[in-house]
Amino acid sequence: MNKQKIHILGICGTFMGGLAVLARSLGFEVSGSDQNVYPPMSTQLETLGIKMHQGYDDTVLSTPYDEVVVGNVMTRGMPVIESLLPSTQHFSSGPQWLGENLLRQKKVFAVAGTHGKTTTSSMLAWILEDNNKNPGFLIGGVAQDFGVSARLTESDAFVIEADEYDSAFFDKRSKFVHYHANVAILNNLEYDHADIFEDLDAIKKQFHHFIRTIPNTGLLVVNNDDDNLKSVLKMGCWTPVKTFGSDNSANVYARAITSDYSAFDVYYKNSKHCSIQWSLTGKHNMLNALAAMTAALQAGVSFTQSSQSLRNFQGIKRRMELVGKVKGITVYDDFAHHPTAISTTIEGVKNSIGDKQLIVVVEPRSNSMRSGAHAQALPGSLLKADVSIVMNYPNLSWQQDVFKQMAANCVKMVVSVEELLSLLVKVAQVESHVVFMSNGGFDNAPRRFIEKLQC
Repeated sequence: MNKQKIHILGICGTFMGGLAVLARSLGFEVSGSDQNVYPPMSTQLETLGIKMHQGYDDTVLSTPYDEVVVGNVMTRGMPVIESLLPSTQHFSSGPQWLGENLLRQKKVFAVAGTHGKTTTSSMLAWILEDNNKNPGFLIGGVAQDFGVSARLTESDAFVIEADEYDSAFFDKRSKFVHYHANVAILNNLEYDHADIFEDLDAIKKQFHHFIRTIPNTGLLVVNNDDDNLKSVLKMGCWTPVKTFGSDNSANVYARAITSDYSAFDVYYKNSKHCSIQWSLTGKHNMLNALAAMTAALQAGVSFTQSSQSLRNFQGIKRRMELVGKVKGITVYDDFAHHPTAISTTIEGVKNSIGDKQLIVVVEPRSNSMRSGAHAQALPGSLLKADVSIVMNYPNLSWQQDVFKQMAANCVKMVVSVEELLSLLVKVAQVESHVVFMSNGGFDNAPRRFIEKLQC
């Protein structure tokens, strides 16, 4: 019997690349196209025998496929899309394909929220792995405990990062409505993705659509500290709920032992169950841990077992990833790009390092940042850093007014990575901690700074 052939448009993205790995594991013959076919994703896919096509020209689909899976980077006007639509070729979005071909057969643990999805998904997958549950997963980053972003196993358990971003140019529903989740974590909810959502209410509506898909035999694990999530639940809820949070109004809550949240006690129904001391810092990571531990209960993993697993959790690449330490200067690479995430990360690092100098570098690269949706909140998110540097891109119309406010707060602006690196060498002190924040490649700035320090 011939293998079914699928072709993935936009295959080098984290989600679609992970989908390709899973499809190959399911026995499909997989090929793909992308405009940016380069290592390490291209190397990983080619190692699996996945043929790659450079670009989106109208010859991509000259060979018939059983299914074309369309990534959400694809738009009308692209030659491959204009040749696909009038054809008889069957096509679907990535989330729809994944839901129909894999997730229907699994017990799905889905992690949703504006912040912390990748970290919490990785924590949950690691807890299940460390307790012999052998989960499959698809995560929007490389978990250092696994070394990959996706895998398929024989286990019923499957952990997926449940993104609220749209599914495809022809399906503007959020990805997570396709996932058939049994256990859903709702980590937090703020305004983001200004290129997709008009306002906060539009995002709340998608989160409520997600809630509508969770069966009454499942579980919602909800952040009790988040008022936006409470308002979503009031729209209607048909699934049991367990809350987590920072005080005893939640079913599961924590009390910090240290000021940087690197150690805390975990309580369930007002009874202390365990303590955690680990390498991560920040209140946000403490809450991420509570969410993962609460969800893991549904797989038969106790709080005590989860706490023992999290003590060895290694974290995610580009989530406060230690790049190196040279001449007493410690350099991190972080994915934070929303003002709340920026502020929370800064607070966590500052609480951890005390009086040592903290330098924060921000590249406003996300669609929401570029549109100006977070412009007014950005200056305030940087206040607790000792030195703040923001990339000043000339095509961002909102920056001039906001930068005046930043200048009043002693925020420095630079127009190139070269200027940035020169400035960092001048301002960094022995025992400084430098955090680069971007949701893109940032021209490899963190590692280039390490190289400059080594000269």
